[in-house]
Amino acid sequence: MKIMVAVKRVIDYAVKIRVKSDKSGVEMSNVKMSMNPFCEIGVEEALRIREAGAASEVVAVSVGPAQCADTLRTALAMGADRAIHVVSGSLGPVLPLSVAKILKALVEIERPGLLILGKQAIDDDCNQTGQMVAGLLKWPQGTFASKVLLDKEKQVATVEREVDGGLETLSLDLPAVITTDLRLNQPRYATLPNIMKAKSKVIKKVTLEELNVEIKSDLEVVQVTEPPKRKAGVIVSSVDELIDKLKNEARVL
Repeated sequence: MKIMVAVKRVIDYAVKIRVKSDKSGVEMSNVKMSMNPFCEIGVEEALRIREAGAASEVVAVSVGPAQCADTLRTALAMGADRAIHVVSGSLGPVLPLSVAKILKALVEIERPGLLILGKQAIDDDCNQTGQMVAGLLKWPQGTFASKVLLDKEKQVATVEREVDGGLETLSLDLPAVITTDLRLNQPRYATLPNIMKAKSKVIKKVTLEELNVEIKSDLEVVQVTEPPKRKAGVIVSSVDELIDKLKNEARVL
């Protein structure tokens, strides 16, 4: 069985985000970029499934500009067998529905038994692509997976996911779509030898025309602003004063 994993290039989680002066978006120039943490978890889970003997190949896929090749090389250094880069050119940010259409086209070519994505990207927090591509493919889906078990003989995936009321367990007939949550695993670090090997590996480039996918932006970003700064706290001298402020100033009681 083949597993396809979608990975996204985002601003590194440790970087302090700065809004552009014209408020048209977030400053991206000279900023450290890395693989989306949830996508890293997806790659790790695919590798563990392969190492357990339930899959034969892991294919990493990314959609975006030329720099996405660096993210794919990270996936290769972690242990992915192949990488496919869908070049978006000068289209700018590719929205979730467009990514879902691209992934659908790739799935129809590659024929994986399992498609794994991070549950969301830390840049836009959309949490939409996995659900959309499952809908387009008409495949069963298990979102926010905190545990995944595969039965190779029965071709069934058992997914445990956290919900408000506790834990929910789903049984999915393969092929299926799974999106990963933080508690699923701890991604491995790529070793230096594997990083060096990944630099020489060939990444297959595919255009939207070759996939016969036409995408368009149906959303317009009007303005991006920083959240308001929190006001300084106040030290109160008694419980009565605290209750008075909560009741008359904050009006939460």
